[in-house]
Amino acid sequence: MNKYDYLDIIDEKSAMLDGLADYIWDNPELNFREYKSSAALIKALRDEGFEVETGIDGMETAFSGSYGSGRPVIGILGEFDALAGLNQEAGALTQKGDGTPGHGCGHNLLGVGSLAAAMAVKKYLESHPGAGTVIYYGCPAEEGGSAKAFMARDGVFDGLDAALTWHPANQLSAQNSRNLANCKVLFKFDGIASHAALTPQLGRSALDAVELMNVGANYLREHVKSDVRFHYAVTDPGGAAPGVVQAHAEVLYLIRAPKVETVMDVYRRICNIAKGAALMTETTESHVFLKAVSSMMPNQVLVKALQDSLEELPVPQPSEEDLAYYRELTRTSMMGLTDADPENPLFITAKPLESLTQRFGSTDVADVSRVCPTAQITGGNYAKGTPGHTWLRTAQGKTDYAHSSTRYVGKALARTAVRLMEEPELLAAAQAEYRESIGPDGFVSPIPADVKPSAD
Repeated sequence: MNKYDYLDIIDEKSAMLDGLADYIWDNPELNFREYKSSAALIKALRDEGFEVETGIDGMETAFSGSYGSGRPVIGILGEFDALAGLNQEAGALTQKGDGTPGHGCGHNLLGVGSLAAAMAVKKYLESHPGAGTVIYYGCPAEEGGSAKAFMARDGVFDGLDAALTWHPANQLSAQNSRNLANCKVLFKFDGIASHAALTPQLGRSALDAVELMNVGANYLREHVKSDVRFHYAVTDPGGAAPGVVQAHAEVLYLIRAPKVETVMDVYRRICNIAKGAALMTETTESHVFLKAVSSMMPNQVLVKALQDSLEELPVPQPSEEDLAYYRELTRTSMMGLTDADPENPLFITAKPLESLTQRFGSTDVADVSRVCPTAQITGGNYAKGTPGHTWLRTAQGKTDYAHSSTRYVGKALARTAVRLMEEPELLAAAQAEYRESIGPDGFVSPIPADVKPSAD
């Protein structure tokens, strides 16, 4: 008997899994509004015999599906939310669309690949009763809402012995990197409306306050550490009439740094800049703390175990049809991008395990890594050079190779989860590393207790 026969269910159910990924691609939904996507994944879990819990942590589109009994309890994390403005025609060579949401980060694949992994672990547990428990977590709103950070704060993951996940990408590897902590804050200014020509002296411009705040924040960039990032978007300019002094305006800030403590210090300084802008313009300022995430703490034992699984299993190869598409897409729209190669457009082998690095994006998986040993894979779903959060990823989201790579990652996740059930010493080493890394204070969420998830 093949010792990996439990993985066969992923190939047996390939039509269902691919169709589910395409359905989520066809129905892109934003933060905490992923009603169709979550319903489809919930139905799939129930159809496969998982015990499903919906509305977890008070979030309509958060859910879990569990199977098995006893320990270890292995969590597999899934996502399914889309990005604003990244709609696209599948298989397109140039940018198209009308600005509606789209899966420019590959979460249509992410949730399904994790589901495939959970299904395979369940298959293993059916013939090994009592060997452990697998829980699939349907986690909404990674793109801006950071649901997993709220779930971690509120104890949803406290019962896990380990957590595994993945993310679609250009290169197949076990991800061994730290990510930046961050917080998101909405600043609001209120002034006095007036006719900008006849009675300008009576007006107090909220938009002036926003602009002055942004100027002050840009000067702050010279006086923070070089690894600090902050970004802003004017979400409400106060109207479209230049002849009216704007009585209300809003600006959204995202602040990032390797350590939560640095993020919170920069947040404090930006709050002071906002107060100064209000003082200069004789407006009033208020702000809403929307969310925060920790920095990623990848578990080296689990990272190595994931890498072993990737190297142990045969990597799928693209069809000539898919290769032709990737080559033409690269020639048409990607020349000059890092790694783009029109002759050999795909990385089709697993990348060797890299040493621990610092990356400059953020992820709410980080907060799970602060609760239990956690690691993730990046999948080789896209052509070399494809930048994240762009129409290029959306356009590639329904290719056969994107699907076969997703199923492959599901197998690697499942193989690693089963190893944790079969090899107590492996799990013990991962947990020992976690305890040493987290320190005596344990996990302290960067989200204040009174802050609730927001579909801003």
